[in-house]
Amino acid sequence: MTIDADKRNGELKLFGPEMLPDPYPVYHRLRDANPVYRDAHLDAWVVTSYEEVSAGLRNVQLSSERYVRFKQRLATKGIEIPLEERHVSLINRDPPDHTLLRALINKAFTPRAVDAMQARIQQIVDELLDAIQAHGRMDVIEDLAYPLPVIVIAEMLGVPPEDRKLFKDWSNEMSLVVGRGDVAAVPKEVLFRAAEARKELVEYFRSVLDRRRAGKGQGLLSALAEAEESGGRLNEDELYSTAVLLLIAGNETTTNLIGNGMLALLRHPEQMRRLWQDESLVPSAVEEMLRYDSPVQLTSRMAKANVTMHDSTIGQGEGVILLLGAANRDPARFADPDRFDVGRADNKHVAFGGGPHFCLEAVIDLRTADSSC
Repeated sequence: MTIDADKRNGELKLFGPEMLPDPYPVYHRLRDANPVYRDAHLDAWVVTSYEEVSAGLRNVQLSSERYVRFKQRLATKGIEIPLEERHVSLINRDPPDHTLLRALINKAFTPRAVDAMQARIQQIVDELLDAIQAHGRMDVIEDLAYPLPVIVIAEMLGVPPEDRKLFKDWSNEMSLVVGRGDVAAVPKEVLFRAAEARKELVEYFRSVLDRRRAGKGQGLLSALAEAEESGGRLNEDELYSTAVLLLIAGNETTTNLIGNGMLALLRHPEQMRRLWQDESLVPSAVEEMLRYDSPVQLTSRMAKANVTMHDSTIGQGEGVILLLGAANRDPARFADPDRFDVGRADNKHVAFGGGPHFCLEAVIDLRTADSSC
């Protein structure tokens, strides 16, 4: 089934700025019409149901190696950005390459290393909140959600405090491209700035690692460089691509989670009161924030062979957009899905994705990834 998203939604264009304040009514309409449909404007299949999104995340015939399609979509606008295929990162690899790279990265994130970060992260949070306490008010994004992840990741990667703003600026430029529903809709100048930011960031990481090697220092970059699995190590391109991925994946998503979660609490004061009165609800509240307003709304794949989803056949080479945000509001999986409930049980959302690409940060934080991931 093919739907012209522009006509179906009247003046509302899928992934357009009009949707950003509240995309969920559109997701519901699309799911009700057909949970798997081909969008002519995006030249891709859009998947909105929990069942099909969850299956798609684990389907080995849906490839994460999207670089070719990425270039094809840009070519429709006559755009060719200076990004070499050798820079393709872990997130754009399929097994067995992905399996080996993931195993190498996991070597750097040992339980001991993760435990060592917890006290420092709490200290950073305390310092950020102490700094604004005297003001009697705060901007949650500017005072906490923006600085917290960039400070943590910068310290992990060995970035000195004086370089954090530069570090954040590079991250912001790249984040304008990552996770977009259609890269062809991104303005050309934004694409080029993102490519240039990535190039500058890689050069910066190279200098950081060189300094650490000279001083035999420790840190995440050093641990990644030294990690071995089955006799293999990350090559230089893989090492710096992984560092870039950790910056983007951990920075933007954490900012989104804090901001979206706080907004949900403010809009549901009765749920905020429940949380204040019962701190044991904090873990389930965080899971509900992830489900209710997912920090990452979508991920994409490319069919390696003909794939059947719902009642549709997706042809080899066609793009597939898995709407995580829509799946997390599917009434077939979640009772009263538009209700924010900090005590919600059986909350197996897909905010962290699934399958081989289950979010690395989730595994680090929770240590309880589903065995099927």
